[in-house]
Amino acid sequence: MLRLLIIAPESKALAELATALNQKDIACATASPDGEMTELIARQSPDLVMVEVGGRFPDSATWELIHGIKRERSLPVIALVAGEVSEEINGYFEVDDFLVRPYDLSELLIRAKRLLQNCKAVSGSELIKCDGLVIDVTNCDVTVGGKVVELTFKEYELLKLLAANRGRVYTRQDLLNKIWGYDYYGGDRTVDVHVRRLRSKIEGPGEVFIETVRNVGYRFKKDA
Repeated sequence: MLRLLIIAPESKALAELATALNQKDIACATASPDGEMTELIARQSPDLVMVEVGGRFPDSATWELIHGIKRERSLPVIALVAGEVSEEINGYFEVDDFLVRPYDLSELLIRAKRLLQNCKAVSGSELIKCDGLVIDVTNCDVTVGGKVVELTFKEYELLKLLAANRGRVYTRQDLLNKIWGYDYYGGDRTVDVHVRRLRSKIEGPGEVFIETVRNVGYRFKKDA
């Protein structure tokens, strides 16, 4: 059963959404953004978190809340936004996806399940290794030279896909479709920005894991 936590101010619409999700066999809990998130998330053990982002320019407290969720638990996060905020959200890379109000229940479920499919843990221990880089697929952990590397959900999924298919070239559109989904609103620049941020975290001087294929896309280096 999917465990979902929605962080939003109390409202009739929120209560109705939670009720509808529970009727769909989704274990949905709600919480006010003013609460203690670390303790709440530990108690609820959600698979995915949705955060309501209000106003045209979301306040710093909301961003800090999302950052804390990613930092502490690396949980996938879907932002619930008003239409005019979509461009700002699209540039905020710790949000893995977003939904525009009013929320369509079917779309919400499709996006949530698709997002979770990408980070579904496999049974047993599965490691992807290349030189000093180790990806523990079971625990969604990444280390370089024995040191843990903190990645966002999308950065991790991007790295896992490329590393699991070493030497295979992916176009930017391929990566958008596989990591962000076919109906993602963003463009190629989203991939370039995520690859650049990922490289800055896993690569050092003279150390290259992700190679750029000019005018095409990216691949994980073939020879280790």
